[in-house]
Amino acid sequence: MHSNQELKETVSKVKPLMKWAGGKRQILPHLMNNVPDEFSVYYEPFAGGAALLLELFNAGRLRRAVISDINTDLIELYSIVKNRCNDLIEELQNMRFKNTSYDYYRARDLYNSLDSNENPEKAALMIYLNRHAYNGLYRVNSTGKFNVPFGRYRNPSLPTSESIISFSNALKNVRIVNEDFESVVCEATGNDFVYFDPPYDPVSSSSNFDSYTSNGFGHDQQIRLSSVYRRLSERGTKVMESNSNSPLIDTLYRNYTILKIGARRSINSKSEGRGKIDELIIKNYTANHNPLNST
Repeated sequence: MHSNQELKETVSKVKPLMKWAGGKRQILPHLMNNVPDEFSVYYEPFAGGAALLLELFNAGRLRRAVISDINTDLIELYSIVKNRCNDLIEELQNMRFKNTSYDYYRARDLYNSLDSNENPEKAALMIYLNRHAYNGLYRVNSTGKFNVPFGRYRNPSLPTSESIISFSNALKNVRIVNEDFESVVCEATGNDFVYFDPPYDPVSSSSNFDSYTSNGFGHDQQIRLSSVYRRLSERGTKVMESNSNSPLIDTLYRNYTILKIGARRSINSKSEGRGKIDELIIKNYTANHNPLNST
C-alpha cells in the first residue's frame, strides 16, 4: 500500500507523451548527474520526447526554457498541449479509431491529409499513431508522409487527461519554436544551459535512423553542430550533448569532456546490431561547471 506522500509524488511526476526514436528516459540519471548546478534559461533544440526538459521540471530546476524540433507536427503538438490542452483532450476522448490494422491505416491516411496549423485533430491523431505504430516510430517518406506500419500491440493506451494537463503545466514557462538548431541557441548567454540531442551519428551502415523528417542529418550536419557547440563554448554557455560513440564524434569533440555510458537501443535494421551499446555524453564544463573552451 502506498503512503499519501508516495501517491503525491507519483501523480505529480510529468512524463513524456510521445515515444521517440533515441529517447533519453533510460539514460536520464546519467544526464541529470551531469547537468550544471546553476543556469538561467534551458535550451533543447532537438526536443523529441523532451525527457530531460520534464526531468528538470520534476526536479524543480526549470525556470525558463526554449525547445525546438525540426519535426513541425511534433512542435505543433507541444504548442497545442500548452495552449489548447482541453481541445486536445476532447479530440482524444472522441477518438473513433481502435487497435486494429484497418483503423490504424485509416487514421494514418487521415493524418497525412490534414494541415498542421495547430490542429487539435491532427495532434490527437499523432498521439494515436505514436502509441499504435511499429516500435513507436515516427518516420516519413521523401514526400513528408508518415509511413510507419501498424505495430500490433496487444493493449496500447492513450495518455490520460491528467497526464496531458500535467504536461501542459510543465510547458508554462517554455517557449516552443520550430527552427533550425543553430538559430534556436543564437541568444544563449554564459548564464544558460544548452542540451543537444541530435540524431546520432551512425556507428554502422545498418544503424542509421534520421528520417523522422524528410531532411536527413548526415556528417555535414554533425560537423555544423560541432561548430555551433564550439561557438557557444567560446561564449561561456554551458553545453551538454548526447551522441554515439563513433570515430567522427570522438574526433569532433576531442577537446571536451567525454563520458562513455552504456545504453540499450532497438533501432537497427539488423537484429545483431540491437542491444547494449556505448553512447557519449559530451560537456564543455568540468565538475565545478566552469566552461572549457575548445582550441
